[in-house]
Amino acid sequence: MDWTTTLLDCWNFIKQWYWIPLTLLYIMVIITILIENRNPTKTIAWILVIIFLPVIGIVIYFFFGQEFNRERFFQRIDKRQKLIINQKWDEMESLIQDDLSQIKTEINSLTQVFRYLNNSRIAPPSTKNKVKLLINGEEKFPLFLDALRSAQDHIHLEYYIFEEDKIGNEVIEILKEKVKKGVEVRVTVDDFGSPKINKHHKRFEDAGIQFQTFLPVHFSSLANSNYRNHRKILIVDAKIAFVGGINISDKYINQNGEKSPNNEVYWRDTSVMIEGEAINSLQLHFYLNWMMTDGKEFKISNRKYFFNSENVQFANTATVSFGLTSPGDSVHSAMEAMILAITLAKKKVQLCTPYFIPSDEFKTALMIAVSGGVEVELIIPKKGDSTVVQQASLSYLKPLMRRGIKVFLYEKGFIHAKTITIDDELAFIGTVNLDYRSFFINFEITSVIHDKILLKQMAEQFILDKENSEILTVKKWEERPWYKRAFASICRLLAPIL
Repeated sequence: MDWTTTLLDCWNFIKQWYWIPLTLLYIMVIITILIENRNPTKTIAWILVIIFLPVIGIVIYFFFGQEFNRERFFQRIDKRQKLIINQKWDEMESLIQDDLSQIKTEINSLTQVFRYLNNSRIAPPSTKNKVKLLINGEEKFPLFLDALRSAQDHIHLEYYIFEEDKIGNEVIEILKEKVKKGVEVRVTVDDFGSPKINKHHKRFEDAGIQFQTFLPVHFSSLANSNYRNHRKILIVDAKIAFVGGINISDKYINQNGEKSPNNEVYWRDTSVMIEGEAINSLQLHFYLNWMMTDGKEFKISNRKYFFNSENVQFANTATVSFGLTSPGDSVHSAMEAMILAITLAKKKVQLCTPYFIPSDEFKTALMIAVSGGVEVELIIPKKGDSTVVQQASLSYLKPLMRRGIKVFLYEKGFIHAKTITIDDELAFIGTVNLDYRSFFINFEITSVIHDKILLKQMAEQFILDKENSEILTVKKWEERPWYKRAFASICRLLAPIL
């Protein structure tokens, strides 16, 4: 038998008829996308990727786009978690109603945001709290490290990015010392956000730190990289907690109001330190995410994991709740709480975000607010850290500006803060970007706060940020070269899957 001739015949046959199995594969993939019952815009985005990136598009979808089974898995977890949450709620119902009544006397209709989060069984409002606004890493990390050093019983840390640089190694050394003194230390870090430190997990385990990688990403589970735990939470002894956009990394620390020598850019970000009863909600949600890892279960019913309000009085009390996002959620509470707050605004809405790819519902809420006489101001980076995401963000701005929304492009560096303030009465500070990924795909958290001092500081900071920004107008947008505007529009088509 002439093998050369046989192989040549096979090759000619493949060249002539390859399009038949490839076409069938395309049809099967597209049908799969359609039956997954995605958001229509997301469905179209994936179909465009598959059609315009032959073969490569299918490979990308296979590893990163399949959601049907994964989201069913998250939905099962969500149902189990809701059972635990409902049990806690039943124990606290009378106290919650008292807090809601007190809140209403202070912020009137905006109380509906706290009522929404309570009725949705996301996080009950609490009025016995103390909060401190933290601008950039240089304000956060000294308090963050002090809190770690003060730990007597337990440390719970859940972070998207944890780098082994100067600040990261300092944190690790404190954790190791605390374990030696009998403190329980639990650390969970996102595998996609912190791939290096997850490879060095033995550094933690050898020191007695309970360390877990959240949704490990292997070749057989590359789809996990699409579901990121983007939360940044520290809880110490159920007394002090930190939430916000600042990861554990040196790049968040500027010097003397300018970028550090080792930083490529000035990093502008926001976090908040919380003391008080709101920590109980954080503790519960840390526990629920910890139980999604292989970490050893701990008894969340133990009173030591909850804030003890006896004999604790704060000079100025803050009202705090939380909005959360996870892939299996039937209620997208972070986004919906923000939309509700925007629709309740009477005077002004101020937003900061590094990525602006809003859902249709969010975009509509902004346009209704500004058309109703509310001043709406948005700050985004002038230069983003992702060209495609930045251009997609810019593509959403023209219709919003036409309606009267004021857009500012931050020039001093990279603005990474994820904040919203409503009428100087309500603040959102957390990890939630104003984009599809944060609203629907990632594990995210935002604190919802009413505190006069904090809101005054946020208003002052917003003014400073505007002074470091260029105002964007419709005229400036239209003066951009046509090819840049066209590229932005193309990037927008991919927005739902970015």
